Amino acid sequence: MKSVKKNRTVIFIVYVISSFLLIIASYSKSGHYQLSRFVKPEICSGCHEGIYNQWRYSMHSLALVDPVYKKVASYFLKGLTVKDEILEAESCPKCHTPIGYMTGLPVKTSEEKQKLPDIAVKGIQCDFCHSATGAERNYNNSIAVEPGFGEDNPGTKRGPFKDSDSEYHDSAYSKFHTESKICGTCHNVRHVVYGTKLESTYDEWLKGPYNSDDPKKRITCQGCHMYQRLGYPATGSTERPKNPGSASDFSKKREHIFTHYFVGGNGFVPSLFNDKIRLKMAEERLKNAAELSIDASGIKDYKLVINIKNSGAGHYLPTGLTNVRQMWLEISITDHKRRVVYRSGRTDKNGYITEGTIIYNTVFGDGKGKPVVNISKAREILSDKRIPPMKTVSETIKLPSGRYRYINVNIKLLYRSVPQRSLDSLMGRGKVKFPVITMEELNKKVIWN
Repeated sequence: MKSVKKNRTVIFIVYVISSFLLIIASYSKSGHYQLSRFVKPEICSGCHEGIYNQWRYSMHSLALVDPVYKKVASYFLKGLTVKDEILEAESCPKCHTPIGYMTGLPVKTSEEKQKLPDIAVKGIQCDFCHSATGAERNYNNSIAVEPGFGEDNPGTKRGPFKDSDSEYHDSAYSKFHTESKICGTCHNVRHVVYGTKLESTYDEWLKGPYNSDDPKKRITCQGCHMYQRLGYPATGSTERPKNPGSASDFSKKREHIFTHYFVGGNGFVPSLFNDKIRLKMAEERLKNAAELSIDASGIKDYKLVINIKNSGAGHYLPTGLTNVRQMWLEISITDHKRRVVYRSGRTDKNGYITEGTIIYNTVFGDGKGKPVVNISKAREILSDKRIPPMKTVSETIKLPSGRYRYINVNIKLLYRSVPQRSLDSLMGRGKVKFPVITMEELNKKVIWN
């Protein structure tokens, strides 16, 4: 009798362990799935043509073919000799081509130069997101998926509706798809060895005011980025009207269909692929993200305070890989005779930001206090000068003493996804020029009382 109980106990333990290992194995592991289990986005377009066309030139779709990403990823690998740094530099495919990573090619960044299966080149795509069931962690793409078995047996596709029905695949409601967690798994990035937070967009939202316990005040990532369409920036400072329509050519009309443009601050890369609208959409989003004001109460002491409020973004400004993002102030102050009193933040003839500019970004370090550009070497964060959601930062400008009747103040908050100096270094001088977008501009005459 004891031996029977013992055997049952052993069987139960083996069952629990095997079940646990099976669950763990489903979390975005390289080479875990056969490529044939996934359905190409073009198949999805057969019914979801509208959504497919929105996604087609998104940064999700272009994640692996973005020419700037390809140059940066290749640059990060160059000259590395430290194993831990190489491991980080080789880890890009996990987020940039999750299906490619999970099916075994490319597993490493260096393998992206090989001829890849067509589906692997499609970046973050339909069957990856809509096969998702959950996430083990909220960083470095730890999404678990349950794909079907190819075009003839596509399995269950998951989404935000409880009454979806399709003749082609099974459909299921997924709370996970309605939460910011599904975005956070890739939009939080940590160094694979050092643990340095290289990107923290999800954490910024999680700890911010938009992650409210009050359902009426709570705005998820989807609540902005999947409400936006041309003419409707859908930021925290604007209206976010619903997008009525149908998810497929054959489904019923709904009060809101989540848009799949996935626009952030970068509309330039899609324009390289002949996309016609995302550059405008990115500008609309950026122009509704921040507010400028000035405090001239200390003007008699020759002090002018500039206030910058993050009024529209649910995360920090800027966000993402913020050691390369550029958000800065261009300030021009002239006196009553139109003489320049103070000036900073201009770009030179090459498009490079001049010395002394007030810039909002992150600076990574090598662990010994030395700044590094290559995030593979980032062991620490030396500085983080950015603006949290709904917060205001102030900059005090010290004016030269003199006799002024009044001053004219012009302030611009400017944004560029990548520094021109870095682009010239990677792509060749003047070959690629990201636009500088004016997020907000303030003109004011200050009387000298």
